[in-house]
Amino acid sequence: MTHLATHAARRFRLTDRGLIRTGYVADIAVFDPATVIDRSTYAGGCALAEGVGHVIVNGTIVLENGDPTGATPGRALQRGDVGSMRVRPPASRSHRAACGA
Repeated sequence: MTHLATHAARRFRLTDRGLIRTGYVADIAVFDPATVIDRSTYAGGCALAEGVGHVIVNGTIVLENGDPTGATPGRALQRGDVGSMRVRPPASRSHRAACGA
């Protein structure tokens, strides 16, 4: 997994991502590969995956023991280095409302 994250971070020139290291920004998902399953469909796109125990985004726990904490520290990134990083605005209100966020 580290190799995949490192490659993507380098490709998009995100110099503080891609590795779990002091001072880096990291998103971590803890799951059991034997039980993880995606329940989302085109008709019901807001269904959460099952089998994911914990998710940490930018150092903040967003899923704990399979339950969302309500924290939303993440942002969608665009190509660029840390000094000139651009961030997309958060998801639209209508999308968040449709998914209960």
